[in-house]
Amino acid sequence: MALLKRALPGLVALVVIAALGLVWHVHSKRPQRDGEIRLDRLAAPVQVRYDEFGVPHISAQNEVDMYRALGYVHAQDRLFQMEMLRRVARGELAEVLGPKLLETDRLFRTLGIRAHADEAAVRLADTPAKRALLAYLDGINQYQATRPAPLEFELLGIPKRPFTPADTLSVVGYLAYSFAAGLRTDPLLSEVRDRLGPAYLKIFDIDWHPDGVLHPGLRPGDRQDLGRLAALSEGVAGLPLLEGSNAWAVAGRRTASGRPLLAGDPHIQFAVPAVWYEAHLESPGFELYGHFLALSPMALLGHNAQFGWSLTMFQNDDLDLIAETTDAAHPDQVKVHGEWLPLRRRAETIAVKGQEPVMLILRQSPHGPIVNDALPAEIRAGSTPIAMWWAWLETENPIVDAFYALNRADTLDKARAAASGIHAPGLNVVWANAAGDIGWWAAAKLPVRPPGVNPAFVLDGAGDEADKPGFHPFEDNPQEENPARGYVMSANHQPMARVPVPGYYNLWDRAERLDELLRDPGIRWDSANSRALQLDVQTGYAARLLRPVLPLLLAATVQDPAQDPAEDRALLQELDAWDGRYTTGQRAPVLFQQLLYEIAHGALADELGEAGFEQMRRTRLLDFALPRLVADPASPWWERRGATPAHATEAQVVRQAWRDALAHLRATLGADASGWTWGRAHTLTHPHPLGQQPLLAKVFNVGPFEAPGALEMPNNLAARIGPAPWPVVFGPSTRRVIDFAAPGQALGINPVGQSGVWGDPHYADQAQMHVRGQYRQEHLAEDDVAAHTRSTLVFTP
Repeated sequence: MALLKRALPGLVALVVIAALGLVWHVHSKRPQRDGEIRLDRLAAPVQVRYDEFGVPHISAQNEVDMYRALGYVHAQDRLFQMEMLRRVARGELAEVLGPKLLETDRLFRTLGIRAHADEAAVRLADTPAKRALLAYLDGINQYQATRPAPLEFELLGIPKRPFTPADTLSVVGYLAYSFAAGLRTDPLLSEVRDRLGPAYLKIFDIDWHPDGVLHPGLRPGDRQDLGRLAALSEGVAGLPLLEGSNAWAVAGRRTASGRPLLAGDPHIQFAVPAVWYEAHLESPGFELYGHFLALSPMALLGHNAQFGWSLTMFQNDDLDLIAETTDAAHPDQVKVHGEWLPLRRRAETIAVKGQEPVMLILRQSPHGPIVNDALPAEIRAGSTPIAMWWAWLETENPIVDAFYALNRADTLDKARAAASGIHAPGLNVVWANAAGDIGWWAAAKLPVRPPGVNPAFVLDGAGDEADKPGFHPFEDNPQEENPARGYVMSANHQPMARVPVPGYYNLWDRAERLDELLRDPGIRWDSANSRALQLDVQTGYAARLLRPVLPLLLAATVQDPAQDPAEDRALLQELDAWDGRYTTGQRAPVLFQQLLYEIAHGALADELGEAGFEQMRRTRLLDFALPRLVADPASPWWERRGATPAHATEAQVVRQAWRDALAHLRATLGADASGWTWGRAHTLTHPHPLGQQPLLAKVFNVGPFEAPGALEMPNNLAARIGPAPWPVVFGPSTRRVIDFAAPGQALGINPVGQSGVWGDPHYADQAQMHVRGQYRQEHLAEDDVAAHTRSTLVFTP
């Protein structure tokens, strides 16, 4: 005991020293936001002033220095995000995360993003945009070479290596891939069409085209493989995919200030760090407050005193799956228009942490890469090669130059020209300027397809279904400039167009809600009511679905009241009286969301199987299908496959769904229904890539927070259709409101914080504000920047 007493002070001292060492080690990795830093290849000093939320305001004496400084400060806050995004895009995750990510790497290698980006980087012309990109990447690389590695690099053993233009283009490919829902939806719709029949397509509002019957060689095993690919294509936790967006611009005659007003909130999967990095840039003849994607020196969202823009997903169908024809007499060939054409091959090697590298032999047909090569031969169930035609691989796509121009587009003509350079992914550009103009352009290269071809299904590569004779001119894209109604608006809905534009569009309810308010002539739009519209938590979707369902449930309680306890009847009356709003204190949204899931599962899972139903509920197909399903009592989906008796009515399925919903809520949220509030059941946690490990989740993840809103509300804090509780998956990645009468007082918000460095004060300092619907000023005017400067960093040559 005496020995222990003598040793105890020494042990305590060792623990204190170790703790202090850990604190110092973590602190050493935080961004440097004051003092001086020498930066090679600068022509003149660059000043960076940081405001109260860690946003850098960069002032340079020339454009190249400005972008080099941006690269450095961006890397200070987001180097791990940059590293992970390039690794997922290029199929290099298994090298640092191990064999569990090998399937994901195989998919991205097979998609051809890495190979295409490498080729495109070599072809980049010497333009101001390329010079900006090279300077920006040089800033990143100088930071990486001279500063301690991020904590995540140490935990995962990530080696440092320079960032290149090919990495930037690969991340653009990942962005484009996140839009391409066809990899997930086309196999499902083809399965419904070919296994169940045309009557089952009615709820998806997809026409049956007998001349488009699926390739006769596609077997159940091929469909199983496509289902595996669909599951793989949902992305990696902590690496966000784009999901939707709201944006509108209102002309001065409809605003309180008399100048145009711009509002936008792109909807993206939540993650730590957040997808956007904010920075205010200045050099002679140029100024922009921008929102930047990792590894991009051009702002994808931005504004200054003269103009601004926001983006939404166009969601045009720019990806086709194509079943190729082969036979034993023509190995390594596919039949196209009666000719046997060779399959090209390329080899790629995937490094795997703790294991030997994996060699891939990837094939490409005249239509595109064979995507089922992503599955190892030993687990592949089918034999039909499935090619992927993808606009991102097939267009010139000068997207770096396009966004460089958009960052400087202060007139309608300049904005239109910049938008025309965006070929893939498809983006809606919603733009306004202080001079009084507003515009919207659906920016994408739209392929010409043969008449009658429906790209919602897997196509037959032997005939002309998969042909792409060319692209429509940009003039045929959906677009509006200074319309008479005084506003333009985009909410991922299907737009009116001169030519057919098939796509994976969102429900129209959110767009309808925005349009209903924007077209009200009695409203003069300003910053306050624009924020209220972004935070709106109501559409007509719930009413549309409940309209045919509630009478069935209410009638059943009248006919057989003994089956429903008084509390259950009271809950049903509460649902009947609900106004469709999703606030955290309400109970009716919980009842509705669980009922929605139970109806979907009760009607569709027996036909699709549990695996097929899981795939379906992770797509937008189910959102469209359910209102059409409940409005059609004769739909074959109400039949019970494999059940005795097989016949079932809509009323029976809905009645059982209500009982199952209440049973699940009691089992999950507790027997006391007073605790079934939307905020308790619907929560937002921002996941870090390392947060999949329970212990690390407590360190790196941010949340949970009670969240209002829901899927396809203007405040689109969205969870997938499923059983309670409902973790929020995606939502507003920023909310911005710019009144061009006072652009220096523009408002915005970051879902988490500027910094991706754990332990930094700006790691999560906006998370509570974001979920509560609060905003902060985006400082643009010199007086405001000076007043809110908290530290100053100077880069010297």
